[in-house]
Amino acid sequence: MYTAKYTGKAIRNVKTPAWALHCALILCLNILLLSCAPTEQKETAAATPPYLNTKLSTEVRVNDLVARMTVEEKIAQMLNDAPEIPHLGVPAYNWWSEGLHGVARAGLATVFPQAIGLAATWDEQEVFEVATAISDEARAKHHAFAAKDKRFIYQGLTLWSPNINVFRDPRWGRGQETYGEDPFLSGSLAVQFIKGLQGDDPNYLKTIATVKHFAVHSGPELGRHAFDAVINKKDLYEFYLPQFEKTIREGRAYSLMCAYNRYNGEAACGSTYLLNQILRDNWQFKGFVVSDCGAIDDIHTHHKLTQTPSQSAALSVKAGTDLNCGKVYNSLNEALAEGLITEAEIDTAVKRLFTARMKLGMFDPSETVAYSQIPYSVVDSKKHQQLALSAAQKSIVLLKNQHQTLPLSKDLKNIAVIGPNADQWLMLLGNYNGVPSNPITPLRGIQDKVSPHTKVSFAQGSELAAGLPMLYPIPSQVLSTPSGEPGLRADFFNNAELKGEVLFSEYHPNLDINWNDKAPRDDMDDDNFGVRWSGSITPQHDGQYQLGVISTCNTKVYLNGELVASTPYHFRDEYGDPRTKKSEWLTLRADNTYSLEVTAGETYADAQIQLVWAEPKPDLRQQAMATAAKADAVIMVMGLTARMEGEEMDIHVDGFRGGDRTKLGLPQVQQQLIKDIHALGKPVVLVVLNGSALALNWENDNIPAILEAWYPGQAAGQAIADVLFGDYNPAGRLPITFYTSVSDLPDFEDYAISTQTYRYFNGEALYSFGHGLSYSKFHYSDMRLVNSQDLHQNLLLSVQVTNTSTRDGDEVVQAYLSHKNAPARVPKHALVAYKRLHIPANETRTVKLVVDAEAFSYIDQHGNKQLYEGEFVLSVGGSQPNQNTEVQTHTFLRR
Repeated sequence: MYTAKYTGKAIRNVKTPAWALHCALILCLNILLLSCAPTEQKETAAATPPYLNTKLSTEVRVNDLVARMTVEEKIAQMLNDAPEIPHLGVPAYNWWSEGLHGVARAGLATVFPQAIGLAATWDEQEVFEVATAISDEARAKHHAFAAKDKRFIYQGLTLWSPNINVFRDPRWGRGQETYGEDPFLSGSLAVQFIKGLQGDDPNYLKTIATVKHFAVHSGPELGRHAFDAVINKKDLYEFYLPQFEKTIREGRAYSLMCAYNRYNGEAACGSTYLLNQILRDNWQFKGFVVSDCGAIDDIHTHHKLTQTPSQSAALSVKAGTDLNCGKVYNSLNEALAEGLITEAEIDTAVKRLFTARMKLGMFDPSETVAYSQIPYSVVDSKKHQQLALSAAQKSIVLLKNQHQTLPLSKDLKNIAVIGPNADQWLMLLGNYNGVPSNPITPLRGIQDKVSPHTKVSFAQGSELAAGLPMLYPIPSQVLSTPSGEPGLRADFFNNAELKGEVLFSEYHPNLDINWNDKAPRDDMDDDNFGVRWSGSITPQHDGQYQLGVISTCNTKVYLNGELVASTPYHFRDEYGDPRTKKSEWLTLRADNTYSLEVTAGETYADAQIQLVWAEPKPDLRQQAMATAAKADAVIMVMGLTARMEGEEMDIHVDGFRGGDRTKLGLPQVQQQLIKDIHALGKPVVLVVLNGSALALNWENDNIPAILEAWYPGQAAGQAIADVLFGDYNPAGRLPITFYTSVSDLPDFEDYAISTQTYRYFNGEALYSFGHGLSYSKFHYSDMRLVNSQDLHQNLLLSVQVTNTSTRDGDEVVQAYLSHKNAPARVPKHALVAYKRLHIPANETRTVKLVVDAEAFSYIDQHGNKQLYEGEFVLSVGGSQPNQNTEVQTHTFLRR
């Protein structure tokens, strides 16, 4: 933790020579002054200042600390990259860290399933345990960084997760970051995630969870900086706000991120209605609000609500946005001079920020903060690896299993694994991810699972999409060092700018390096070093090539002296997303030698560099057909990747636009490959990896078994193989609706609720929200209700669930409520309770659920909840009602 010793001025205990000198000078000066001062003065000066006195309340400490700051120092603390305040012993702190499904962008970490996959578990306890593991690793990594005085981006304790926007439209590229389309499911899972992140210590927060993006925000990505989400209050309170309210009131999230867009004309980060009236006044939120990155700048640049940065800054602070991810709050000095804001209003924001840091224990002795004792060994520990496997297993949804095609036998003689998602570990992670130590691809998982006598053959089969080729590491046999050895020569520098003399050199067989959060050598600064690889490349085939680099450093690739590929500074664009700029198609000739140079400068946290290319490939379809023709069964691993769907992306491929999707089916090249393989007459199992709903229409009609695996994280391959071969009985459920076409959806930009999601959609879905099959069968009976007729009481529900099969399995019990005579529009039915539980074969369990009394209310046109006397139908089963599964129902009146 950060500690400060007070000798008239507060200083911190640091290790850097500059700080040591600074502290020594202050210490000597104060000793000199004290020696000349009266005794009473000496005692006062030697006393601990209030802001460091742990016996005082947090409020008193924060007030004292902020009172000692100049206005310039206060304003600087309102930026996400907050500088140190030396004379107060306040260390620098970067507020931006990520923990969506593992500690992200900070090197080695356990990578759990993407958030949409965690939602598919329908398991509150599992989500809590995953979040607990994430916060363990965040704490351990933070203290390891801080021990070396590293305080860069992605190294802190304020995690900008979870994303709880409702996934209202499957075209949204960031929907993968959410818990799905239902406010109740999203809110209940998010509460557990928040509790796991923030811990249960009565005095300190373990980390801080940030719920985002408040409040009406879910695409399109291309217009997110300028669009106005125009909706009525009924839609706001019925659909967009419930999960936010739940996470604030029940989860007690201590941070909230406001969105880019406007809501009914007001900038979300400058909305007094959203941030003050609803969030702080109605919900009694006590934490701090941070802007999405660049959102304050959008107010004058895109929304045109103000004319100057100082006006945007003042508007946002007065509305309740305390922290600016960006630079606009630097203009608060001008806003003060212009009379747009007062120092007292700035003080309010700064105090909220330092209250958060106090609650994290950043100004207290480390021995008093139990969370600071979490050892680094928790990072990627065996326990967390097993949890990643468990979460991946629980997230898998068996969409279809005709004729009991699954599970497959492990003793098949020949299995073909085909598809572009079968053998690339980056495809497993989604976005906002860390770097796993041992990611298991589906191909590897299948190879490890089957009998030693089973032959497993692989063929890529197709590209991801037309114009989007698969990229693979460039092999060592086509690389040559300047001295003629295979591979590349690496020259290392002790600075990121590659200046001065070479520190040392070594040879690398290829460029596929992952130093994580370490330096190449112990005597180097892991956050400030550079590498230059040099040599040549000699292609083995004539044709069209693309070169690219996947890197967390500032990396450039030169071919014959020309820059052909690069990553932006820190491998992030201005909004923090990974990006790589690959070359245009290059015509290269076999046996021609081209000079190659790659430079990389590392400036924080982690170092991962992979030189990749798309080379001319053999006929992928023909190769796949030949591989499948010899097989006893074919496992096709298809789907999407984070190269196709995500946050504000530069992608120009049919079916994808700006990170969003324009079509719901698989890319055409993948669809055709599935049809061609199916035509061979072999047993085919389809596994899809993706972050959003897929219109698998032909596939559902023709492929006997289909698994939805999402972006399953580091244990993907083992989890998928466990389900395919029967070592794990699947029980995941869809947290979103799988539609048959975009024609089922309203305009993507229309935020008014009409037919979006299962709650309002009256058409026939391909796979419904809540759908998921098992290798077991379950029977429901003896449904009982308590307090069913009391208008003001929670309803208590119990039901008997029997596993009627010979196989142990999990069941997800789902309760849906329908209003028969509400005086306003309400969902046709809505999820009001659920529970995942394990039931051994031929055994019965009594499941008890609680339906909150507010579930029997409706939202009026003013956004108010209204309880009313009326008739209701409660349905309980393994899916939504009317889905051809066993469901118990009960109709009753409440008065």
